Amino acid sequence: MTISNELIWLSVVTLFTSIMWIPYIINRMAEMGIWPALYNPQPDTRPKAQWAERMMRAHDNAVENLVIFAPLVILIEITQSHSAYSAFAVELYFYSRLVHFLAFTFAIPLIRVVAFLCGFFSQLVLGLSLLNII
Repeated sequence: MTISNELIWLSVVTLFTSIMWIPYIINRMAEMGIWPALYNPQPDTRPKAQWAERMMRAHDNAVENLVIFAPLVILIEITQSHSAYSAFAVELYFYSRLVHFLAFTFAIPLIRVVAFLCGFFSQLVLGLSLLNII
């Protein structure tokens, strides 16, 4: 069985999104101790490290955008609408989300916005290719 380029990148994006929280929880363990971090009766307790707070916001944003990206890729697969555009868009999406995550975490504002817009552009390309507009 051959897996499409689009599904490979969807898998990579999903796996990346699923591990974004790990540095955050390691920071929580360093700040609070292992057990308080794992058993957090006050989930609204904010981390002291600002990068950790920004990282979780980047993770939240990645999850919100995965909800748009994943169905588009799945629809491309179901309809067999693979194209050079969709192949480019899914790869661009991954790298956009990676740069967005790093730029958000390390507070690089202009790069963060550009990366976000590239991810949005990728979603737009996928949607327009599904509608046979491009």
